[in-house]
Amino acid sequence: MKLAQKLVIGYYRAKLNIFAKLSKRKAAEKAFELFCTPYTVNKKKAPAVFEKAEKLHLKVEHYNLVGYRWNHPQPKKALILHGFSSTVKKFDHFVMPLVKKGYEVIAFDAPAHGDSSGKTINVYQYRDTIKKVYERFGPIHSFIAHSFGGLALSVFMEEQAYQENKKLVLIAPATETESALTSFAAVLKIDEEVKEEMRKIIFEKSGHTADTISVRHAAQKIKADVLWIHDEDDDVTPWADAEKVQQENHPNFQFMLTKGLGHRRIYRDNKVKKAIIEFL
Repeated sequence: MKLAQKLVIGYYRAKLNIFAKLSKRKAAEKAFELFCTPYTVNKKKAPAVFEKAEKLHLKVEHYNLVGYRWNHPQPKKALILHGFSSTVKKFDHFVMPLVKKGYEVIAFDAPAHGDSSGKTINVYQYRDTIKKVYERFGPIHSFIAHSFGGLALSVFMEEQAYQENKKLVLIAPATETESALTSFAAVLKIDEEVKEEMRKIIFEKSGHTADTISVRHAAQKIKADVLWIHDEDDDVTPWADAEKVQQENHPNFQFMLTKGLGHRRIYRDNKVKKAIIEFL
């Protein structure tokens, strides 16, 4: 961990500890806001393929979202979804292979990410983004989603009645919200009472308990063909959570397990890219 990261974590630990002494609820509200706040800003120049894209704009709630489209119009469409604290610009290497395969390719920065507006995001806001993109630019046949984008896509898909002829690629999806919450609490040394208040906030905002906001829960209603790619050494979205889904033996799910790629290098790996393009 870099010094700057340690200093930031130390600052928030101290701040939340002060709030917790005054009010567990107030500490939980501040912690939840932080839980929903992306922590990096991508200032790198966009890859060249984005200069060739048609730029798209979409309003979701109070967010102004920025997206990109290539090879329009085509009968088959693919949507790329990035993870938390990321941007679609990190998935540039998928665009041209999909175009060559005959896809119209669409990619949007989620609320509070990339070129889109906002400061915080939760899984249902990301789900609503997918829904709006689907309604405005769809129908969409294939999806590539990494990490938090995989969770949002799964929550979106479990509500869809028609899933025939659709394909989902889940790359290291954030399988369990409860696991993410536990990891977050451990890093910031949040006590169990504050953590329980955070669970209450999640339920109040969504109408769902944290343990049911999960890919594993959504998988019961997902009928599309799914390729799930995960690394054994993923320290962000643990394979242990994903393995539970694998053990449930959903007939429409297939798994590809890698070793040594972690959470982020996995979607840049050539073998992974080849497997994804072949699946789609």
